[in-house]
Amino acid sequence: MLQIRADLVEEIMAHAREEHPHEACGMIAGPEGAERPERFFRMRNAAKPSGDAAAEEREQAHRALVLGEAHAEYEGERRSSLTYYTWDVKERLRAQREMDAADEWPVVIYHSHTRSPAYPSQVDIDVASGPANDPRIHYVIVSTRPDAEPRVHGHDLRSFRIVDGVVTEEEVDVVETYMFAHTGADDVPDLG
Repeated sequence: MLQIRADLVEEIMAHAREEHPHEACGMIAGPEGAERPERFFRMRNAAKPSGDAAAEEREQAHRALVLGEAHAEYEGERRSSLTYYTWDVKERLRAQREMDAADEWPVVIYHSHTRSPAYPSQVDIDVASGPANDPRIHYVIVSTRPDAEPRVHGHDLRSFRIVDGVVTEEEVDVVETYMFAHTGADDVPDLG
């Protein structure tokens, strides 16, 4: 089960709405060893057009390598930031250094789907099952499509564990504060 504060859910949704029709992505870090998301990292979707032709060409080459021929298209259309996200490498490394310095880890990795339900695509599953996969991570997906079905806190938001290609949906418990929530001993007020 993912237990997450309401303000973090709203931050995910605000980011997803701001980026729509492009996919949004980011992480929420928490103390190492705890499954308590606390610190929000909005990331830039490197698949989104930047106006820098050389950078876009490098990203497209990277996308072709990562996705391969089998996932290069979505519903007959070449994949783009409308149907795919990838981390900006520099931002991802900066965030990881900040987490390491604070003894944190990425409790939640989130992204939005702009045309499909909040459920992992085969690309999502393949990427989450890669060699750097951490089975503790909660993969949160939100849908910003117009007919999205509200599931959690009024949003089409779902959380999954993805391990070795196996997707397991988990319950999402939205709380106002972690203090006194049933996540183990926690008598320290939230920082945020």
